[in-house]
Amino acid sequence: MQKSAIYPPIYVLGNGQLGRMLRYAGAPLDIEVKPLAFDADVFELEENSIITAEIERWADTPLTQLLGNHKNFVNLNVFGRLADRFTQKSLLNQLNLSTSPWKLLENKAQWQQIFTEIGEKVVVKRRTGGYDGRGQWIVTAENTDQITDDLFGEVIVEKFIPFDGEISVVGARFRDGSTRFYPITHNLQQNGILRYSVSDVTLPNQDIFQAQAEKMLGAIMQELDYVGVMAMECFVVGDKLLINELAPRVHNSGHWTQLGCSISQFELHLRALLDLPTPKLTPIAPSVMVNLIGIEHTNQWLNLPFAQLHWYGKEVRAGRKVGHINLCHPDKNVLIDLLEQLRPNLTEDFNSGLDWVIAKLA
Repeated sequence: MQKSAIYPPIYVLGNGQLGRMLRYAGAPLDIEVKPLAFDADVFELEENSIITAEIERWADTPLTQLLGNHKNFVNLNVFGRLADRFTQKSLLNQLNLSTSPWKLLENKAQWQQIFTEIGEKVVVKRRTGGYDGRGQWIVTAENTDQITDDLFGEVIVEKFIPFDGEISVVGARFRDGSTRFYPITHNLQQNGILRYSVSDVTLPNQDIFQAQAEKMLGAIMQELDYVGVMAMECFVVGDKLLINELAPRVHNSGHWTQLGCSISQFELHLRALLDLPTPKLTPIAPSVMVNLIGIEHTNQWLNLPFAQLHWYGKEVRAGRKVGHINLCHPDKNVLIDLLEQLRPNLTEDFNSGLDWVIAKLA
């Protein structure tokens, strides 16, 4: 005889690595999490089902139409609003939150005004669809021809920010309006793709940046009446944060929480969706996340102590995220030694980033 479930099933729109890791996180609590491909067959949804998503945009299919009309699709209206950089940036302006100066680019006649008002060097970004460095161009008065006529109206222009560093904060809001936040994470991106994250509460200015980040992300989640995990990426400029992008979901820069915190971001998202009791999020020790980009699998990674490998089972391609390794240890010298042990089992393109992480920890 089949026992009745304690919790309603949670369906995840999208079946990539984030959906898979949400399913892993649900298993110990007997929360049934079912990631779904956009083109999966339509089926009869249980009345009490909860719907979430691992991605901001999805194809229009019979299944996505079915889920999109379900009364328990949490944050449904938020995904489209934050997936479009124009409406996302407009929200930040509305809330008076710091971000780089920006403007919607609608025609060629705006260029002179843009270089005068925003800056001599700007970044042009697709309103939707661009990620991991794609759909972005660095533009000056000398190379505006990069932006072809078909892009006008479909892109925004931001001031190019010579930042001191990049951080992100991952937090969650519950149905009663209460919030939880992880410690800010220091990130290194290369070619527009996140390669490394470092979580260490003893780093300089940590308290200053933490307070700013929590205040900003908290205001955004409150305004959107958001429920679940959200991530916010920021540029560090002096002792100030400028919001770069928002992600209404679990996020790559929060993967370190799987090994380095009392509750992972994936379990936190499920707890928020189900309104479950959740204590303060407590980091266990300094942590590092190494994104495995375009590299073949090797069992040698399993020789590393105090480490956790997540392999996504994807075809390996240049520039593609195929897995990640989390490392965590209370002694930062041990962490540095572990990274040096890892180095021979990575390709050369990982070396400069490893040096950055080691310098950060040292």
